[in-house]
Amino acid sequence: MGTGVLAATSPWLSTFASVDDSAHERCRLGMIGPGSRGRFLLSFLSQNPKCEIVAFADIYQPSLDEALKMVPTAKAYKDYRKLLEDKSIDGVVIATPLNTHFQIAMDAFDAGKHVYCEKAIAYTMEQTLALYRRHQETGKVFFTGQQRLFDPRYIKVMELVHQGLFGEVAAVHAFWNRNGDWRREVPSPDLERLINWRLYSESSKGLMTELACHQLQVGTWALGMLPSRVMGSGAITFWKDGREVYDNVHCIYEFENGKQMTYASVISNKFYGLEEQILGNKGTVEPERGKFYFEDYGPAPAPAFVQMLMEWEDKIWGVNTFAGSSWDPEVARINPGEFILGKAPDADGTSLLTEAFVEAVCTQKQPPRIAEEGYYATQLCLIGHEAIVQGTALPFPDSMKIDYEPYGTKSAQ
Repeated sequence: MGTGVLAATSPWLSTFASVDDSAHERCRLGMIGPGSRGRFLLSFLSQNPKCEIVAFADIYQPSLDEALKMVPTAKAYKDYRKLLEDKSIDGVVIATPLNTHFQIAMDAFDAGKHVYCEKAIAYTMEQTLALYRRHQETGKVFFTGQQRLFDPRYIKVMELVHQGLFGEVAAVHAFWNRNGDWRREVPSPDLERLINWRLYSESSKGLMTELACHQLQVGTWALGMLPSRVMGSGAITFWKDGREVYDNVHCIYEFENGKQMTYASVISNKFYGLEEQILGNKGTVEPERGKFYFEDYGPAPAPAFVQMLMEWEDKIWGVNTFAGSSWDPEVARINPGEFILGKAPDADGTSLLTEAFVEAVCTQKQPPRIAEEGYYATQLCLIGHEAIVQGTALPFPDSMKIDYEPYGTKSAQ
């Protein structure tokens, strides 16, 4: 899909509309937190001819050393505030632990910088709202790490879903399963909580903020509305190694019209991997796989072993306990589906996301919906986590709603 088609199907991609106009522009960026995720973003940013990476900040020296191998000319700071004092820096990329996002981003806005902040953008719902408000007050560009917004297959999926190609969407089932302890090796015990910050409640909210944040945004994007209440459950059932965040979570997001979005994540089994299943009465979409399936593909024959059992029972008992000889199992059918973009996906939108941020900084124009989608994605994962912790169904608070026409919400403030 060319840039023109992308821009037409998703209004936030209007950021690319001025690509030619900004051909001679160049922005200077600093990166706060060049750890593994930060360096992944850096791999794209450092190749962008319109972007100059001029500084890094991190309290962990090995991360600075690795980043400097990629951009040797950049300055390095242990204190991010020193980086923000550089008035020649136009914007910052924040890829630090969750509990530090809010203060760093607020300081960056106050320093007059444009901001890209990895998801989730804040540790609490109140912080999330305050951060969004500061973005509005300063008028600075605000991007969040929701790369699916820029993934061509997701953009095409939403275009088709909203056109009604798959009928009425009654539910979205999202899940992300892994099999691993989520730990990283530490050179000494005193660095455990610094390096494995995702495992401790003081710095992380675990699977909900690290994984669900991506997929919940896909669900509300498809349904075009916010849930009215959330319930959930979570526990540490397998990785009993001193971690404080759950190793499995399950949430149900209910909508006023009866529709539902479910979310589940288990990190002791990876068989089903990750997906967002968008279920319409005419078809199903699996955007992570990059495929869609129509309901009327055709009747599938009963599996061979079921037919054998039915024939065997017919001979002995003269009756089929499998609901008759015409029984057709209501399971995933033998349906190969079709690729959304004609081929298997080979990227996840991160490159386009970073390109869009650079373009926005160069033009100093905030694309529509980017900040709002990132805002609600964070709020959805945070309220889901809170519902799990409290063990009760929670309403989505009116006080946390912002003016956002696509979801029909109005700010209470």
